[in-house]
Amino acid sequence: MPDVRDIRQHLESLLASAVSAAIAAGDLPDVAIPGTALERPKDIANGDYASTLPLRLARSAMKPPLEIAKAIARHFPADPVVEPPAVAPPGFINFRLSQGFVQSQVEHIVRFGPAYADLALGSGKKAQVEFVSANPTGPLHVGNGRGAAIGSAMAAVLAAAGYEVEREYYVNDAGTQTDTFGETLYARYQQQFGRDVPIPAEGYPGEYMAELAREIKAQAGDRFLRPPGEAGPADLTGLGIELMVRSIRQTLVRFGVEYDRWFSEKSLYDPEGPYEEAMGILRANGQLVEREGALWFTSSELGEEKDNVVVRSDGRPTYYASDIAYHYDKFVRRGFSLVIDVWGADHHGHVSRLKTATAAVGGNAEGLQILLYQLVFLKRSGEAVKLSKRAGELVTLDELIDDVGSDAAKFFFLLRSPGAQMDFDLDLAKTQSSENPVFYVQYAHARLASMLERAAEQGITPEGGDVGLLVQPQELGLIREMMRLTEVIEVAATTFEAQHLPHYAMELATAFHSFNDAFKQQGDSSLKVLTEDVAMTKARLRLVLAAKVALARVLGLMGMTAPERM
Repeated sequence: MPDVRDIRQHLESLLASAVSAAIAAGDLPDVAIPGTALERPKDIANGDYASTLPLRLARSAMKPPLEIAKAIARHFPADPVVEPPAVAPPGFINFRLSQGFVQSQVEHIVRFGPAYADLALGSGKKAQVEFVSANPTGPLHVGNGRGAAIGSAMAAVLAAAGYEVEREYYVNDAGTQTDTFGETLYARYQQQFGRDVPIPAEGYPGEYMAELAREIKAQAGDRFLRPPGEAGPADLTGLGIELMVRSIRQTLVRFGVEYDRWFSEKSLYDPEGPYEEAMGILRANGQLVEREGALWFTSSELGEEKDNVVVRSDGRPTYYASDIAYHYDKFVRRGFSLVIDVWGADHHGHVSRLKTATAAVGGNAEGLQILLYQLVFLKRSGEAVKLSKRAGELVTLDELIDDVGSDAAKFFFLLRSPGAQMDFDLDLAKTQSSENPVFYVQYAHARLASMLERAAEQGITPEGGDVGLLVQPQELGLIREMMRLTEVIEVAATTFEAQHLPHYAMELATAFHSFNDAFKQQGDSSLKVLTEDVAMTKARLRLVLAAKVALARVLGLMGMTAPERM
């Protein structure tokens, strides 16, 4: 018997057999079959899966869709997984999984435990998710937090889907922004010694720069001080970047996000680094030309609207050149089959030209997925939150974590499509009621844990529970909702849309609350989990254990905790 991971393919195979049998019997003409893919019906009362194949066959078969549906249904083979199909106007074939099969999935979930819903879509292929990658010139802000939540969840989903995943942070420790950071830091450092030195016009005005300068003075004294008017030493900039990266790491650890690798932009330009190799490929292909004292990539010849500068007239590579070398390193040198970059929406214009350049240097442009996320607006009491004094212009991620916690922040960041701007309601995120979706989902897990704990105190465990006793609609409905997790992971891993996770988590929590509250609403004590009927209690505890596994899994995919008590 197939498990839930293969059920859709199993039903599609049965449907294909039924069509072939109908054709062989002469009930349908021998026409091309446009696929047998199943879908979820909008109304679950119609079944677990549905096929619109009769509607798509009507023209070529020259028969009414309903007549085609009835012919296919007559030839549908008997199978223990599914009940006989039902036909509905104007030509749907609806399928309901058998009660025995649904019940059996409780044992499947419990047996797999934390690995429940793992898939083999990736088949061990190498995937990389690069996310946040904020310039190490200041603290992470709330927008970076949204990118962190999306990237971390996508990495977890891909790992669950069978990919060998590497999480990476690209440290922009080269280029003009680093120079500006160094100039600002040296100005702030001089101020610590009483010098009346302004920060650069394009510098970083946040108070954090003064804090950083004070920290460096405490560590190194006047070691980096130079005579008035002289530029600051490069070592000071390097130390400042190092300390900022350390601070960023600490913030991300607080947020529950860790990386497999921190990649230095400077390393691209090492003697054996990927920059020279990538530029060499473009040069050998005749795709680099000198013009106006600069070096241009002739991307217009590859379908782009215009050519792009890769080396400025002053001899310094552009950030576009860095990105070309970086993605050459990802695909060609390190061999990733799938690369996901999580960027702010302000990088929209960079997407097409990077895909073009990636292909030009031998990378897999089709395997490059760039997820763009929009701005986050924080609100409290219906009003926009004031700007952070410390950061100078934006609310820091640390401040958000202090205010609402990392779990709530992640859930709300993931709740909407990355391409949609979002209003983050800080009051709602801290509300201890079902109005707050974070509380609603985590409280469901805590209630599940509490049931198991109370039963254990009475000497009753889920072990040996007979799942065949689970026949109530709320019980079977909860199992069916748990079974959907495999599809949710598949959809998220193939569409690269992490927002499916929090929505599913809420639906699973709703299915549990419906199951658990049914006896209160109906006044039927027989629907309680802990009853005088030990066999029934153990069966329902088995269901509770499975639900706890499934809910913990989806919370884990979002990088959230699964609390035992609340």
